[in-house]
Amino acid sequence: MKEIKDYQIILLGIVIALGAMISTFILSHAVVSYQKLQNQTITVTGSASQEISSDLAVWKAYYETRSKDLKSGYAKINADKNNVKEFLISSGMKEEDIKFTPVSSYPVYKKLANGYDSNEIDGYRLSQNVEVSSNNVDAVTKISQDVVKLVDKNVELTSNMVEYYVSNLNELKIKMLAEATKDAKQRAQSMVKSTGGHIGVMNSAKMGVFQIVAKDSTDVSDYGIYNTNAKDKKINAVVNASFTIK
Repeated sequence: MKEIKDYQIILLGIVIALGAMISTFILSHAVVSYQKLQNQTITVTGSASQEISSDLAVWKAYYETRSKDLKSGYAKINADKNNVKEFLISSGMKEEDIKFTPVSSYPVYKKLANGYDSNEIDGYRLSQNVEVSSNNVDAVTKISQDVVKLVDKNVELTSNMVEYYVSNLNELKIKMLAEATKDAKQRAQSMVKSTGGHIGVMNSAKMGVFQIVAKDSTDVSDYGIYNTNAKDKKINAVVNASFTIK
């Protein structure tokens, strides 16, 4: 039998030591990788939408008159106010639904030949605003369409578009956020399931902006939208959520 020399024993020891080191490194690397996988998170965006109908309508308008003196001007503007109030009440509004602002008046000066105002008063212009706010949405809509009846009574009225609102919007937002968060979790579960993992606790959730748009609209804004021109709306909520992978 061949005698094993000292240098061969030393070489064998080195090989065994290296093998042990490499095995330890591979094992420790696998453990670290497993721990990293356990501590990973996934961030997803969840969304929810719901169609809603406005239950509050607001209509605004103003009327004005011009007169040579304030006395006759106020008499005319008060007569206009009475006509407006009668029209609104006959259209189904209650007195508490109607708000009139104080009358505004300012002098109108005669023009000079160069087009500038002189110091001589030529008359007065008076105006008053009216606002109707009611849960009778259809009645308010019809009022905005029937204002020609006031023009027939010599009321110089300028009408704005009806604004439509949702009175329980805060409650709807809470509900929509919950649904959007649920959707985010379902999306995360679906994505992680394909890798054999599972979703753990939710680490964070960030609410996105609300988009309240017309029913069939696809409008989106980084700052959010609250469409008040459409009676029938759609509310969209978005949540960005982060979950632990286990």
